[in-house]
Amino acid sequence: MTALAATVGVRAACEALGVPRASYYRSHSPRAAPRPRPRPARALSTAERQQVLAELRSERFVDAAPRQVYATLLDEQRYLCSVRTMYRLLAEQGELRERRDQLRRPTYEKPELLATGPNQVWSWDITKLRGPAKWIVYYLYVILDIFSRYVVGWMLAHAESKTLAQRLIAETVAKQQVPAGQLTIHADRGAAMTSQPVAHLLAELGITRTHSRPHTSNDNPFSEAQFKTLKYHPGFPDRFGSFDDALAFLGPFFRWANHEHYHTGLGLLTPAMVHYGTAEQVLQRRQQALERAFLAHPDRFRGRLPRPQRPPEAAWINPPAPVPAPTPDPPPARSSHPAFWCDGP
Repeated sequence: MTALAATVGVRAACEALGVPRASYYRSHSPRAAPRPRPRPARALSTAERQQVLAELRSERFVDAAPRQVYATLLDEQRYLCSVRTMYRLLAEQGELRERRDQLRRPTYEKPELLATGPNQVWSWDITKLRGPAKWIVYYLYVILDIFSRYVVGWMLAHAESKTLAQRLIAETVAKQQVPAGQLTIHADRGAAMTSQPVAHLLAELGITRTHSRPHTSNDNPFSEAQFKTLKYHPGFPDRFGSFDDALAFLGPFFRWANHEHYHTGLGLLTPAMVHYGTAEQVLQRRQQALERAFLAHPDRFRGRLPRPQRPPEAAWINPPAPVPAPTPDPPPARSSHPAFWCDGP
């Protein structure tokens, strides 16, 4: 704008760009420093402020709320200031807080985990399975790879135990041959998950551990979804007749979930295909089958060669919120002023 005004003049430039001349001159004039806000005539003097604070801090009123102080002083035929002014003076001094000792829960960091391949982020949890009687419960431990949805380890036990959890994690890491510094294991804040033996084991193996925020189920969505798949399976019983009965059901179920279940979140591939790197070969065979179908009946595909659905390239636990793109400035209004928009030299 300034360069254009220097070339064709302020008036022509403002008319061409649709900018009022007053706005142009105002933007180029120095702005005066803001004047300090005048002290209200009704404000308390410094001595009066100190008197109110001294009264509030006195041994008599140190544990009383400002409203109680205000009412007590009024009954004694004394008026220092309003209740709102008492609160404002205390807030300025940093003395306005809950007087009673109350539990202040810590602020938990939101876990944001990214996996772009197998054995980068595992999620594990424990769920209860009902036994033959009301007071009999079995505990199912499941470790899941969030990228491939492959159940890398599971165990059924009679109790929730930090020792059993430590053993399951150690054996699963050894079976998958995960090198140190590669893996992050995510879990909720159950007793076994936050126990010292599990923490020491993960530190020895070079594994990073993260935990869900309390009462936040979507911080561990992959394990929750896997348990739902288990308990909504057609063969899942209301109660298991015995511990061996539960084992007999879980073994075939996890083989089916890993090797036979075409997962919708994986582009209708099985978790084993994604976890062990055979997905590309399967996709190539699917593409060949679709090409043959297209050549036989192109009209059924409206002349477009179909492509098999591909699995996602990454899996997130709590992806970061997208940063909104800046709003572009509107284009300047065009004008028919002959001094600027005329054609020719």
